[in-house]
Amino acid sequence: MQNEFYQDLFASFGDIKMRKMFGVAGIYCDGLFFAIIADNELWLKVDTETRAAFEAIGAEQFIFEMKKKSSSTPYYKAPEDIFDDEDNLHYWTQLALGAALRNKTSPKSKKRAR
Repeated sequence: MQNEFYQDLFASFGDIKMRKMFGVAGIYCDGLFFAIIADNELWLKVDTETRAAFEAIGAEQFIFEMKKKSSSTPYYKAPEDIFDDEDNLHYWTQLALGAALRNKTSPKSKKRAR
């Protein structure tokens, strides 16, 4: 895994952290889980507002295989040009961060009001 590469790539967006999970690496920006690295590929988070943009360019959806079952995920393969074009990096990363922010669930309080 190329942690430093992705941390440098996304550094201008905020505090980038990476965590291994379920055979992939999750990428977080300021606590928002917005991308994964799987099969040496970058996959960005989508939602109902952003999915069409990824589908319009023919981006592949990440399918997770577990116990002989396939499950679709809300992650699509990042366009290759984001690695060479800062404007495209900004555009596609902002879509993924927006999707992550909209899908973020508010943490429940561990303590009940007394």
